[in-house]
Amino acid sequence: MSAHRRAAVVALTALAPVSWGTTYVVTTEFLPPERPLFTALVRALPAGLLLLAASRVLPRGAWWWKAAVLGALNIGAFFPLLFLSAYRLPGGLAAVVGSTGPLLVLGLSTLLLGRRPALRDVLAGAVAALGVSMVVLKAAGALDTLGVAAAFASTASMSAGTVLTQKWGRPEGVGPLALTGWQLTAGGLLIAPLAFLMEGAPPALDAGAAGGYAYLALVNTAVAYCLWFRGIGRLTATQATLLGPLSPLTAAVLGWAALGESLTALQLAGMALAFGATVAGQLTSVPARRRDRARGPDADAMPPVGHAGSPTARRNPCRTRRPPRRRSLRRRKGWACRESS
Repeated sequence: MSAHRRAAVVALTALAPVSWGTTYVVTTEFLPPERPLFTALVRALPAGLLLLAASRVLPRGAWWWKAAVLGALNIGAFFPLLFLSAYRLPGGLAAVVGSTGPLLVLGLSTLLLGRRPALRDVLAGAVAALGVSMVVLKAAGALDTLGVAAAFASTASMSAGTVLTQKWGRPEGVGPLALTGWQLTAGGLLIAPLAFLMEGAPPALDAGAAGGYAYLALVNTAVAYCLWFRGIGRLTATQATLLGPLSPLTAAVLGWAALGESLTALQLAGMALAFGATVAGQLTSVPARRRDRARGPDADAMPPVGHAGSPTARRNPCRTRRPPRRRSLRRRKGWACRESS
């Protein structure tokens, strides 16, 4: 992949966490309070059904259970656990726990993909987590054990889904639109019974709430997750997950611009650290095994002896082609070496 094309892929993939960073403002300003599971359901299921209708492709064979697993990890478990941690943890601690995602992805990539983490990736993940903590972490009282567990579980779920998405790739002839639709639908179906059992009937919606839910389902989920899964297929899992800190950074900037929240010097320094770590994470070279797979198994192989491009052929033209039939032409064109051997 050329440098320009890779930069374009990174930029498009980055739009996903930037979009997710708007969730807090939309939720607090337009949506009914205390309905996290219903919000997760509305984000996932309508978007999934819409993408299924647009792609008109259903899973086949093993991809029925693979899509269910990915949908559970990336959507079905991630959304409810994320909202639970956000409601129970103070001062952005859920975002701090979530910023450890790149480090979890590095560990899972070693276990599931057989890739040893580079020191630069480990440092980038640690610096990103430190920067996010400087931006969102505030003084608060005693921590909620269930909230911390939910935050870590949501981060681990998304990290595992990211690594498995890259490990399994996509079926032949299936684009990111269909793959995203499968996962959102599977995740939404898992959330639906939980939402109705724990929160009851859907709340009454005014125009603002309806618009907010429409934005979350279409832009924040359908479009964003299509870009995200497309990026995972073209970048390494570490590169993709190191774009995650853009989400809390976007939320902090919107809180300052739209909600009148202040930004301290410490928060600005944290933004610089997290953004710098995100950029540094995109400079990681593509692993050799993946580069060789893209170029083909024989891309760097030496041409066989006698091939026109091999060193032996360049030194001895007798082996580059079949000899002429007439003896006089063979001598004239340098084939005497074969006859004298």
